[in-house]
Amino acid sequence: AAIQAGADAVYFGVGKLNMRSASAANFTLDDLSKIVATARGAGVKSYLTVNTVVYEDEIAEVHAVIDRAKTAGVDAVIASDLAAILYARRIGQEVHISTQCNVSNSEAVRFFAQWADTVVLARELTLDEIRAIREHLDPEIELEVFIHGSMCVSYSGRCLLANALNGRDGNRGTCTQPCRWNYTLIEEKRPNDRIPIEETNLGTFIMSSKDLCMIEHIPELCESGVASFKIEGRMKSAYYTAVVTNAYRMAIDAYLADPAGYRFDERLRTELESVSHREYGTGFFYAKPMENPGLVSTC
Repeated sequence: AAIQAGADAVYFGVGKLNMRSASAANFTLDDLSKIVATARGAGVKSYLTVNTVVYEDEIAEVHAVIDRAKTAGVDAVIASDLAAILYARRIGQEVHISTQCNVSNSEAVRFFAQWADTVVLARELTLDEIRAIREHLDPEIELEVFIHGSMCVSYSGRCLLANALNGRDGNRGTCTQPCRWNYTLIEEKRPNDRIPIEETNLGTFIMSSKDLCMIEHIPELCESGVASFKIEGRMKSAYYTAVVTNAYRMAIDAYLADPAGYRFDERLRTELESVSHREYGTGFFYAKPMENPGLVSTC
């Protein structure tokens, strides 16, 4: 669906070493060759996510997965743990630095560029900060940013809430999204009186972020110096993947064809409203949360 809708690259996970290993019907290592062949046949790149925290007893497994990726011809592995990053580079596999590394400045980009070809920046940066980072880097270092999809309540996804509440580690791909749960207050001297925190019949999800949507800001994104735009879409339906990818493909192509005459097509926003999503917002691109209370969703 992503390829047919116009993606230039697709990213995916195999097994448990990716950030969607909890309930996703992940690919297997045996699928890698077919995935790469399908992507290459369409002129599309394939990126394998190996971006969880890695523990000592998993190093051999990380090596085995990256070995298979290189043999299959995967264009890059997306990684955050140095065990994965260093091994991939050691065997000559291209590396992209995951947003899990929280890269928020040009010095950090240069550090990771020792081993990586592309750095996915932290989601907590404004457009002005992204432009400033780009200006301080050599042209050959490529940057990537997320422009659409779910946003985590924690800094670039480094959350411990699920781990603390039910033993499911968000940094290991098993997040149960407790930030999306409905909460109530209990007054200390009235433990049996539960007070719902609600504004509607659905309640107020006090830690639940709006979904990111930058479809109306394509010119600013294209002029920021970022090399590629990333859509968060794993564990979404094929319909979602196709609709969202197509909307951004059409907007980007229209802008590149005529930057001076580009006008946003409202039909693309309507298309994005047709898929399952939380309330849309522009994330951190134009303001920090303290300056933009609307970042937190009420539904």
